[in-house]
Amino acid sequence: MFKGILDWLFGRSRNAAQRPAPTAEPADFERLNRNAPLRDATLREDVPSGVGTFLCREAVLGRDQRIAGYQFMLQESTRNRIQLSSRRIHHLYAEVLVRSLVGANIAQLLGHRRAFLEVPDSFLGHPCLDELPAAQVVLIAAPHHEQGCVPPETLRPVVEALKRRGFGFALPDPLVIREYGPLLPLADMIVVRAPALDARHGLQLTGLLSEGAPNARLLVRDLPSLEDFRFAFKMGAALFQGPFITSREDWSEHELGPDALRIATLIGRLRQNAETRELAALLKEDGALSLRLLRYVNSAANALPTPVSSIEHALAMIGHERLHRWLVLLACSTDGRNARAASALETALIRARLMELLGHDCPQLKADALFLVGLLSLADVIMQVPLDKVLAPLALDPDIEAALRHGAGPLFPLLELAIACENGDTDPARLHDLAEARGISAQQASDCHLKAMLWAIELNI
Repeated sequence: MFKGILDWLFGRSRNAAQRPAPTAEPADFERLNRNAPLRDATLREDVPSGVGTFLCREAVLGRDQRIAGYQFMLQESTRNRIQLSSRRIHHLYAEVLVRSLVGANIAQLLGHRRAFLEVPDSFLGHPCLDELPAAQVVLIAAPHHEQGCVPPETLRPVVEALKRRGFGFALPDPLVIREYGPLLPLADMIVVRAPALDARHGLQLTGLLSEGAPNARLLVRDLPSLEDFRFAFKMGAALFQGPFITSREDWSEHELGPDALRIATLIGRLRQNAETRELAALLKEDGALSLRLLRYVNSAANALPTPVSSIEHALAMIGHERLHRWLVLLACSTDGRNARAASALETALIRARLMELLGHDCPQLKADALFLVGLLSLADVIMQVPLDKVLAPLALDPDIEAALRHGAGPLFPLLELAIACENGDTDPARLHDLAEARGISAQQASDCHLKAMLWAIELNI
């Protein structure tokens, strides 16, 4: 991940000859907006005027709590709006979802991870699915609210064809939607919502799957807390999704680990305008950190005729501002107490990049400060240490401190808006109001969120 981040800090892409730097408008988004805008032209006569169609994503973790993939979906406000619509409208929106991901070059961005897409069961034969990277996609069948499920005998050959092409196939909870029962042997995954998963339900489901779908893995959605995650884990679930990823616990007894503390001390001296000589001396006290910095600088600056071989030269190359950002990122990835920290770090990176994008037209707000506010807003979750203990040694600017500690100051409104973009599912009115207060539309804010999301996914390949 950090090679990608340092490439970005240097304004270079992984393959500069072929791809634009992430700081510029990515070609992927140009293609997305040109070929498959989120509000598709074919929908205009069916969709109420003035209503945007936004994409969002939610991480899916494996049993090791590392990111196994993402569910991509239209925001809940959009899904609710079309919930009682005809199959035709559901198909139109499903096509917007698919074509948007294709336009964003999702195959390249996903790497080893998978995309989970819930689509109408009657959409499973749609030709636009051919454009998706089959081996990286799991399709989740969904019935129509009035017309129910497509008959299993009709779906079976369609699903079999999809699986031959490499798609994964998932079914909703068979104890809730029993009509899909004959398709259980074809299922690679079963999707269950956490509110329905009590001990009795779990035992019944386990028994049903052991007979009808012995190879299917269980994905549990909407897990609100770590306690719920642990329960689903004990029930044998393989994949997990929900707000638990960024939930907070009582970490009052936790302290910064030694590696993070050393980096924090270095950051503090950097923020106090220490000379390069002093910074180099502090870096040299940690051999592993010195080697890491040299490796990253040489990797990002590989066009130089002579490799960077000294810490002083590396510091001159990267500069104080970029060094500060890199060290904060490094501190947030150090001493993580479990793999869930990587998922929280990715969410924080999305916030950080989104705040930069949202503040692009506000020259009085420094991009570096906006990035740090977004990143550090989840530092306690990432490091599992109280936020006060994380921030204390960093010697942050007063505006950053005000946003993070007190929810105040000139930077806080953009943090609020970034969080609202994450939670646009649950409160679209708040997203609209906060965006309008910043002089932009909710659609623009959501477009920036998608850019930030795909940027962060690219960094984590």
